[in-house]
Amino acid sequence: MSKYRRILLVVDLGEQCEAIGARARDLAALMGAELSVLHVVEYVPVEPMGETLLPAVQIEEELVHRATQRLAELADKLGIGAAKRQVAAGNIKAEIVRAAQEQEADLIVLGCRERRGPSILVNFTEDTVLHAAPCDVLAVRLR
Repeated sequence: MSKYRRILLVVDLGEQCEAIGARARDLAALMGAELSVLHVVEYVPVEPMGETLLPAVQIEEELVHRATQRLAELADKLGIGAAKRQVAAGNIKAEIVRAAQEQEADLIVLGCRERRGPSILVNFTEDTVLHAAPCDVLAVRLR
């Protein structure tokens, strides 16, 4: 197995993001790799051409601001305060792939939820990233 040099940790800032972060942190330490953390805010206004457009921009800015604070808290909890942190706004799947390309990541670490029933038919983020990523992808199974 080749050594990973740049690991991109992708988190949704949900309940289990600490477990995913711990896996990425430990792997980065083991490999001596640089670790960066990404969260993507995907906000779509209900009425993109309506009167709510200006407030939608303000709402997106507020979401990015809050996510930035939460990402800093997560980094402190994990002991990775020195890691590069980025909050991007846009399409989640596209932003993950873009960030991996820009950072020349060797590995993307993200969470993967078990699917049952009709949800099996839906194209989840981890599936799209797996097929579009310019590098290896580690999907941490979430219970």
